[in-house]
Amino acid sequence: MFNILKKKKKVKLEKSLSPINVFSLAVGSIIGWGTFVMPGNLFLKTAGPLGTAIGMAIGALIMSIIAISYGYMVEKFPVAGGEFAFSFKGFGRNHAFVCAWLLGLSYLSIVPLNATALAMIGRYMFPGVLQRGLMYSIAGWEVYLGEVLFASIALIIFAITSIKGIKVSGVLQTIMSFILVGAILILTIVAFLRTDNPIDNLKPFFGEGIPPLSGILTIVAIAPWAYVGFDSIPQAAEEFDFSPKKALKIMIAAIVFGGLMYISMNTVTAMVLPWDSAMEGNPFWITGDAIESLLGNVGLVLLGLALISAIIAGIIGFYMAASRLLLSMARAKALPSWFGKIHPKYHTPVNALKFVLLISLITPWFGRQVLTWVVDMASIGAAIGYFYTSASAFKFLRKEKGKMYLKIFSVLGCILAIGFVLLLIVPGMPAYLSLPSRIALFVWIALGIIFYISIRKSYQELPREELNRLIIKRQVEK
Repeated sequence: MFNILKKKKKVKLEKSLSPINVFSLAVGSIIGWGTFVMPGNLFLKTAGPLGTAIGMAIGALIMSIIAISYGYMVEKFPVAGGEFAFSFKGFGRNHAFVCAWLLGLSYLSIVPLNATALAMIGRYMFPGVLQRGLMYSIAGWEVYLGEVLFASIALIIFAITSIKGIKVSGVLQTIMSFILVGAILILTIVAFLRTDNPIDNLKPFFGEGIPPLSGILTIVAIAPWAYVGFDSIPQAAEEFDFSPKKALKIMIAAIVFGGLMYISMNTVTAMVLPWDSAMEGNPFWITGDAIESLLGNVGLVLLGLALISAIIAGIIGFYMAASRLLLSMARAKALPSWFGKIHPKYHTPVNALKFVLLISLITPWFGRQVLTWVVDMASIGAAIGYFYTSASAFKFLRKEKGKMYLKIFSVLGCILAIGFVLLLIVPGMPAYLSLPSRIALFVWIALGIIFYISIRKSYQELPREELNRLIIKRQVEK
């Protein structure tokens, strides 16, 4: 009899994430490859060093306001799935599906994008080593078999690490985050001490030929993408080994810390050499050029160490976030039950992680430029998640007495999230999506409609009470 009961015992996610693990998870996810690549690709030429600093600071403030609603919802519903669970509780299963489908693309796209950034480092630091077996060119990006295989091996290694257990991933994430932050701080301090004319080199303070306000708004508009890692914390809430009440402080600390790292790396890139002249000729990696001119090969090694740590931290963080989102959807029958399998030994969503790996292994074959189109429109998915969380928080808060400041912040969160979406989809806005990004968004929405039609019957047949038990109650019961 005992053996039969033992076999039927439900396998649950393991509660083994400490506050420092969770903080490192969020910081590592926020400070990804973009901290080192975007200064040359977007930040400086669009907003300049000062405009980027202002835009990033405004973005951090907005994200902190939105995080207040996340903190309230995590404390109320500390379950895997984050925004999917929140929107289900607030607005029902159909809204939950819309939220999860759009948010899912954000998570799924960032995993392979981080992996392909490893190949980009190789192009700069080890020319010709990975650029072997040229196969074809997509949107101007040459796809080499060597780079695809290298990115694929990295994806497989960290998928295995993620399957082995959240505790292993949490420790590795913490180590990578400390290396990353330490390297950025060292580079920032050295740049200030060894640069002759740092203030003069930062001129012009704003992007040339672009109105300062437009440049700043462009940076603010990508804040959902830049800070998207903070909402990996709600995704992992079911695995906290501490009170969910601490989640809000950890989220805001991660957002502020991440913003400082973005601003520091962009400022260092701009101040080492006169950035406007350094940008002439469209250099492959202006941050690498700046650090190499400052510290030579030693600087490149330090920069490479920081970037590799950022990439590893980003891959691990979004493996976790994407797989927990898929797990929550499977619990609600919005995905096949296969996605909801928990590993009997490691207590991780093994099949969801395998799926994220499979999708990630396909994407490097399309070239990095195609992935950047996806990421551009993925900011919309993140903003939709912010809106539903803030709106759900307000819906619950409306029934509670007092807590006026929380109600105000939840309404502000809704307005700001809508503002992000409008900046990206309204023609004429400075951050209006490019045509390839709009096509990618349309394709993903169309796929979502087709998929929803295919699962609608099974998804709708379960009573709301049963769905509530599957998504929420079963996970938080003592």
